[in-house]
Amino acid sequence: MKIGIVVGSVRDGRKGEAVGRWVAKQAEGRDATYEVVDLKAFDVALLTSATQPMAAKKSYDDERVQAWSDAIDACDAYVFVTPEYNHGVPGAFKNAVDSLGEEFVGKAVSLVGYGSVGGVRAIENWRTVLANFSMQVTRHELNLSTFLDWSEGLFEPLDRRTEELAELFEALEQAAS
Repeated sequence: MKIGIVVGSVRDGRKGEAVGRWVAKQAEGRDATYEVVDLKAFDVALLTSATQPMAAKKSYDDERVQAWSDAIDACDAYVFVTPEYNHGVPGAFKNAVDSLGEEFVGKAVSLVGYGSVGGVRAIENWRTVLANFSMQVTRHELNLSTFLDWSEGLFEPLDRRTEELAELFEALEQAAS
């Protein structure tokens, strides 16, 4: 089983890159293969295609969207690493998800959020969005606080986060099998 750790922030100086690396490190040695899929690497353009993504049959006009599609479609399940921006999901990440269709349908996903209140509002937004794809969103989530899990700009998760993440992995792998 291949699980994509989707880093959903594209901002300069983003915290999500460190979180994604940490999630990947914690996943080492598990039965499933975990791989970071960094949204920033794809430079997904704003959705402007006249073709509805769900009707595109995984074939897109824009080569950047096609590369994003191929990377997402290669995964059996996902861990979304999402910041919370203005009480919601980041625009670039939402656009990237909106740009695809069948690639997500029916697959399992777990959510790792971060922000001043642990990304909880972004996670709740994602639950609604991902329901459209009939995705199985695990109840287990990880909420990282920018006040508690970072020190002087460096990601230093609380000790309990390792166990919380292990429980998230278990739930995701079970949902995806």
